[in-house]
Amino acid sequence: MSLLVVGSIAFDGIETPYGKRDRMLGGAASYFALAASQFTPVRVVGIVGDDFTAKDMAPLKHRNIDLAGVEHATGKTFYWAGRYNQNMNERTTLVTDLNVFANFHPTLPATYTDSPFIFLGNIDPTLQRSVLTQVKAKPKAVGLDTMNYWIERTPAELKETLKHTQILMINDDETRQLTGEHNLTRAAKMIFKMGPKTLVIKRGEHGALMVHDRFLFSVPAFPLETVNDPTGAGDSFAGGFMGYLASQKNVTEQSLRRAMVYGSVLGSFCVEKFGVERLTRLTRSEISARARLFSRLTAFQL
Repeated sequence: MSLLVVGSIAFDGIETPYGKRDRMLGGAASYFALAASQFTPVRVVGIVGDDFTAKDMAPLKHRNIDLAGVEHATGKTFYWAGRYNQNMNERTTLVTDLNVFANFHPTLPATYTDSPFIFLGNIDPTLQRSVLTQVKAKPKAVGLDTMNYWIERTPAELKETLKHTQILMINDDETRQLTGEHNLTRAAKMIFKMGPKTLVIKRGEHGALMVHDRFLFSVPAFPLETVNDPTGAGDSFAGGFMGYLASQKNVTEQSLRRAMVYGSVLGSFCVEKFGVERLTRLTRSEISARARLFSRLTAFQL
């Protein structure tokens, strides 16, 4: 089934101990769409400037991602630059130029308004809510990402949007900030009262934890000898998760558990190269092979 994602399309400048790239395709929607398109048709709503060329868009078009919802505006495309030290969990933001993204107001093409699965990327919660008001039929599942900035600056607007969300994907610090509760299990119960019934807590190199109102499930991060660039790993995880979920007939406990595994698989591939490079060359057979490795990595008998 079709999966709609709303979020940023950007140029990134990245520096890690393993190399440097000055200007490459980035943005949450780009990583998400490339990961999700391995499982299901993807529709993208975003905005780029007039400096964003057909060549820049090519990696997304190559995956047959529907880009009818990408607005081309006068001005420069969102640009972000950051540096990672030896500890890849820590990064320093060097540049954040919102450019045309500062005036982004998501508008869905008519062909997008029947999307059965929706993922609201990390943008103003008022804009996230505006997307849902444009959808005609009730979606099967709505996923949402947010960050500390929106939790702190727009708590009322975020909580209003969460009322219409089934799956919340944030990290452990954001979970604690949103609820004021340090214990993640108790924090999840507080989030369930806000609307979502599934909380996916992204924990970087420590994997991910899913807390559902009826069960718990955890997956590790896939052990890699070298992480070249962790940028976009969380967005790739979300893309793998939502993409797999949208490929299934129903949202069930088993499909949610498998979605967690495929999310971790896509996140692990993303960090092997810089930017979206690994995702653009990834094959379904490679994904299946690594998913089987995940199964063996976590299997045990009592």
